[in-house]
Amino acid sequence: MPSKYDTNPLDPEFPEKARAAAARQGGSAEDDGPETQVLGQRPTGPQGPETNRLFEPSPTEEQQTRRFGEPDFAACSAPPQFNSPYNGQFVPAEYRAAAPVDMSRSGSRKVEKIGLPENILTAVPYLPITLGMIAGLLLLLFVPKTEPKVRFHAAQGLAAHLAILIITSILGIFSDWTGLAGAASTIFTIVTTVMLIVFAIKAWRGKPVHIESVDDLTNWLEEKIGPLKSS
Repeated sequence: MPSKYDTNPLDPEFPEKARAAAARQGGSAEDDGPETQVLGQRPTGPQGPETNRLFEPSPTEEQQTRRFGEPDFAACSAPPQFNSPYNGQFVPAEYRAAAPVDMSRSGSRKVEKIGLPENILTAVPYLPITLGMIAGLLLLLFVPKTEPKVRFHAAQGLAAHLAILIITSILGIFSDWTGLAGAASTIFTIVTTVMLIVFAIKAWRGKPVHIESVDDLTNWLEEKIGPLKSS
């Protein structure tokens, strides 16, 4: 005999058999609550169809659509820095390109305790012959260490003159034995004189001058020859 708990969905006569079995047992399938309801039937009774409702019905009313006026549209489309009043947004700082270095202004700066423009003092150590050598030595003796640029060029110019003097002396010794050494000495003197003039012009214009071959001697001279202490 079929039972009311027999829920075989493949039996097309299952609902009728279940009702008949329930009637014989003295009850109806509808009285057993929603757990024993026949498949495909909605419960009836005082509770009504709300017993199977799991969610509240969604509101059917739509909120009123906000329409933007011309002032609102202009405020949203304008760049942040032009929005007024300030409403808390991040406003980036305006980018400004760095101005180029004014060479005439740097040349007019006077060096402490010397009273001459900086560009002149950086150029005189590279003057040819013995002028640059004497100028470089005097600058190392009188320019304070608070002027590292002037002291560097003074040491480098002095080191270049010492290196030229040593090489010229060696070539002069060999020139007594052969004429080839004499010609080499003359060519070397001309080339180094032109190079020193070029270095002096570059230093006067504020451009960097670096003689790599005399780096060690330059650092040694700048360190060992300090400014004279005033009494």
